[in-house]
Amino acid sequence: MKVEDSGIIEHQHGGKRKNAGRKTHYQEKTVVMRVPESKVLEIKAWLKPKPEDDLSQKIELQAIRNQTALNIPYPAIADDYSFTDQDYTEDSIDLNEYLVHNPLSTFVLRVSSLSMKNAGIDLDDQILIDRSLTAGHGDIVLALIHNEFTVKRLMKEKQQRAPTKIWLKAENPDYPDIYLRDEEQLIIWGVVTCILKKLR
Repeated sequence: MKVEDSGIIEHQHGGKRKNAGRKTHYQEKTVVMRVPESKVLEIKAWLKPKPEDDLSQKIELQAIRNQTALNIPYPAIADDYSFTDQDYTEDSIDLNEYLVHNPLSTFVLRVSSLSMKNAGIDLDDQILIDRSLTAGHGDIVLALIHNEFTVKRLMKEKQQRAPTKIWLKAENPDYPDIYLRDEEQLIIWGVVTCILKKLR
């Protein structure tokens, strides 16, 4: 404000300040648009930036080597879950045999994205991949597209009067599904059989 000699108080604005006002999210003019209320969340989800897919040209696979048996004892407990010395009997399980059915064709891969989070596969989890298995609808696979690898769920949809539609599903809504173009070739490198996850 500025006080004049006449005693009248006059409002005086200092003009536009640098970096003042609302910040724009886009580098172009925006417009106001009216949409049905029921579609607001859907449109907001569509506008939300999507992370790039986890396609990678380089992955580190480790071969399985069953050098020694790994027998872990476990108790047999009565059906009512009571536990006494009389009920206790000990058996054992060999994790090599339980987890790996085909040692020569099974590999370990450390996961480097969150695209399969809702399938229980988190960042840095290790997964077992068996190359000897034939992938079916719904299997989680290590796929190869244009020399780039990705872990996704294989989807096969039968079409009337058309070839079966094959695509790769991400188990995380923040990541895109992969639909093949006509010129793209999909190679299923192996089927994921197990998730190795440490809780501590």
